Amino acid sequence: MEHQSILELHPGLVWGFAVTVVIMLLLDLGVFNKKSHEVTSKEATIWSIVWISLSMVFSGVVYWVFNTDGTPASHALAIEKFTQYQAAYWIEKALSVDNLFVFILVFGFFKVPKYLHHKVLFWGIIGALIFRAIFIFAGVGLINLTYLPEMNIFGHPVQINVVMTLFGLFLVYAGIKSWGDGGDDDDEDYSNTAGARLIKSFWKVSDNYDGDKFFTIQNGIKMATPLLVVVGVIEFTDVLFAVDSIPAIFAISNDPFILYTSNIFAILGLRSLYFLLANFIHMFSKLPYGLAIILSFIGVKMLIAPWIHIPSPVSLGIVGGVLVLSVLISIMFPEKEDEEKEKLEDK
Repeated sequence: MEHQSILELHPGLVWGFAVTVVIMLLLDLGVFNKKSHEVTSKEATIWSIVWISLSMVFSGVVYWVFNTDGTPASHALAIEKFTQYQAAYWIEKALSVDNLFVFILVFGFFKVPKYLHHKVLFWGIIGALIFRAIFIFAGVGLINLTYLPEMNIFGHPVQINVVMTLFGLFLVYAGIKSWGDGGDDDDEDYSNTAGARLIKSFWKVSDNYDGDKFFTIQNGIKMATPLLVVVGVIEFTDVLFAVDSIPAIFAISNDPFILYTSNIFAILGLRSLYFLLANFIHMFSKLPYGLAIILSFIGVKMLIAPWIHIPSPVSLGIVGGVLVLSVLISIMFPEKEDEEKEKLEDK
């Protein structure tokens, strides 16, 4: 039972999850946002509540699936799987907040009108659904293939996984590096990133936007608009962030369905979170430091896993505690630069 995944226990949940996501995306784009418009804080709040509520309901489904007979052993396994889902969800949610800083810079760099932000992020999410599935399912398969034969180290029998060890070292490095990065992205030329270059390699790009269109006709020539370039940049940015976030959740669980569903629910709620926090992002100046600690913690957890198992509830508590603490410190001790900017704007 301990080694069974949700896919094996209830294959129908795959279709249930897929149908739910498709219906929500169709409602989002085809009904509530059929016409491009600037998303209000009220609308963003409602959608944030909807997505978080859906993800929490699904975590209850995870508990129900594994609590098959109500015995203490079944209950313990269900709690473990429930906390795995919760930990993976909140880790991805936390690391995704880092994307918001880059989204703001990208939209500012390309001078994207606010009423077009939602459409760009929507298509960015569609790409994320595909790329995250590839990363997660391929990653789990690769991890299962890279266990070394059991060996005796310091008097204890251990089985080391090569990929998990490499991921752990990378996450510790990424955490340390991101601690001192600061605002290195502020002066980046986003028109020359891989995503932008890919779009430009296929189509000529017009100088101006044409409403919410990805393509336009100029002098009888079909050209891509800057809006399509922005989508390419956002997609490429998400792939880069997945390099950090996907290895991090591998430390939480080896069940691909738990990892994928928690990851996708976190990503789906990212758009509404962007519109909710975009005007207040300066209030979370210390959050990148909290994310650096989380990355390093997950990396260490991976490295010591052959010797010491850190239960999912403990991981969830540490991740949640670091997030709450970093947000509180950000509010209590705001950046001086932000205060000076606000004073200048008031003048």
